[in-house]
Amino acid sequence: MRMARTPRAPWKKANPRKRAGKAPTHLSSAEKSAAKRSAKRAGRRYPNLVDNMRVAAKKARKTKTSGRKRAATSSPRARLSKRSTVRKSSARKSASDR
Repeated sequence: MRMARTPRAPWKKANPRKRAGKAPTHLSSAEKSAAKRSAKRAGRRYPNLVDNMRVAAKKARKTKTSGRKRAATSSPRARLSKRSTVRKSSARKSASDR
């Protein structure tokens, strides 16, 4: 029986962007302040690599999903009410089929 490998710390890993031959991305001043806030919440004076990586990942997710089209109903409340009516109607159909 094999033991599971423990994940390596990010500061001990090679930079995957460098391996892929891509240029490093730099944080904007707003992203730097977000990293500082998360470090402050964790009790550190300055942001470390993990804080910076978290902000950079959020940046990457934001740019990745920005190309998607939004639903016709933009408000979350309208989307919730639409879902609940769909559920109710499907529940009624299944009850009447019995």
